[in-house]
Amino acid sequence: MANKQLFQTMQGAFVPAAVDKNREGAPAYKYSPKHLLAQYAVTGCLNNTFYASGEYQLAKVLELSKELDAEFIAKTAVYARESASMKDMPALLLAVLSTKSPEYLRRVFDRVVDNGRMLRNFVQILRSGAVGRKSLGSAPKELVKRWLSSANDRRLIEAAVGSDPSLADIVRMVHPKPNDRVREAFYGWLLGKPYALEALPQKLQEYVVYKFDRSHAFPDVPFQMLTALGLKRDEWAMVARRGNWHMVRMNLNTFARHGVFEIDGMAQVVADKLRDPEAIEKARVLPYQLLAAYRAAGPDIPNEVREALQDAMELALLNIGKFAGRVVVCPDVSGSMSTPATGLRKGASSAVRCIDVAGLVAAAVVRANRNAIVMPFENVVRSIVLNTRDSVMTNAEKLAAIGGGGTNCSAPLRSLNARNVQADLVIFVSDNQSWADARNSGATEMMRHWAAFKARNSEAKLVCIDIQPHGTSQALERADVLNVGGFSDEVFNVVNAFAAGKLSAGHWTAKIEEVLI
Repeated sequence: MANKQLFQTMQGAFVPAAVDKNREGAPAYKYSPKHLLAQYAVTGCLNNTFYASGEYQLAKVLELSKELDAEFIAKTAVYARESASMKDMPALLLAVLSTKSPEYLRRVFDRVVDNGRMLRNFVQILRSGAVGRKSLGSAPKELVKRWLSSANDRRLIEAAVGSDPSLADIVRMVHPKPNDRVREAFYGWLLGKPYALEALPQKLQEYVVYKFDRSHAFPDVPFQMLTALGLKRDEWAMVARRGNWHMVRMNLNTFARHGVFEIDGMAQVVADKLRDPEAIEKARVLPYQLLAAYRAAGPDIPNEVREALQDAMELALLNIGKFAGRVVVCPDVSGSMSTPATGLRKGASSAVRCIDVAGLVAAAVVRANRNAIVMPFENVVRSIVLNTRDSVMTNAEKLAAIGGGGTNCSAPLRSLNARNVQADLVIFVSDNQSWADARNSGATEMMRHWAAFKARNSEAKLVCIDIQPHGTSQALERADVLNVGGFSDEVFNVVNAFAAGKLSAGHWTAKIEEVLI
């Protein structure tokens, strides 16, 4: 009789073999070039991650861009900026288009370069020579000039904050012609040249006057322009009142250090701003940014402000919705998930790790689907009990506190099969670098156990959310399997559409192809 161990029967065993390798050298399924570019665009940070350096990510994006058509690159840049709220990768894709297709660059430039920071990112990448040129060239130069000419006064003043390159550097590069006295005065002020004070934009006039005479009205300009002036407590309170949503979220400890919350009513003012639904929507808030603010809040932050961050999280995740049927969510809590979600940056790494994002996604799913099964895993499935009445923030922290061990993506499915569990949707949040369950041949263990699960749950669907760009998955993309990347709430839009049967073949890349440009 043939070796039973070697030739054991498993339902659905005729899944295609995994002939590729992941970063751990274990069998995996490689993404298509389009899917891989999308993966880099919405999760790539151009910083060092657990498995890949920033240099590797850059080289891979440039390599993919050579073989893919300009239209898809342009659509991916728009999707990464508008839907995933990324910064560096969309700017890099624009820079690629400057050499590959100036026509597509013109089509999408304004949608990607939607503020001064994105303008600086684009120019910085071009000037670095990373895409094969160090000068801006005629098409990029004209687009930058157009941006400068069409930007309103507020946007230009905000763009004047920042360096490497500064807005002044950019103006010197492209030599825009001022279209009126106001713009002429602004460029003069920006470049340190003579200008007519009365011709400056009103807010900038107020700033210039205030610098020399503090008895004048407090100017409404970006706070970075004011910090060198030695602001007093009441002035910091005015900064908090006027600041945009992200500025306030990022400077809670600064406000506490300068005594803002000691002023009667200011804690409530800040809390109301943080939980304002319109402000949250306008700011395109990423859930992990709220988690970062909550975790970074020092002991001097008032309770009502902390609670407002939790309220904002609930609002930011409203679009998750309730899935039909029973849901299983599997956050990866292995050791490789300990790296910062946006990569290692010297002196500026995010406090939010990949494991925090995985916990956040799982907690959000549980919040909307009270009967969901939660199965955190590393080498094995770890036990945890979550209170569905707790906030997303609280449950996310409970999940992220597990941590450690190897990566075994098949462990949750193996457990579900062993217990004969019935479910309609299984969601994994992982870096997909499974190795503890590696086989020498055939399909990955994850796909083998998914095949067995499907034999009992014929309509079930599998979603693998990847939060770092490593290029492979343990699950083969097909009608019942979605591989999607990112850590913005757009991921939930894609998952919702997939679960409801609204995505065509190709799933995620098909959604990007739908972008109109």
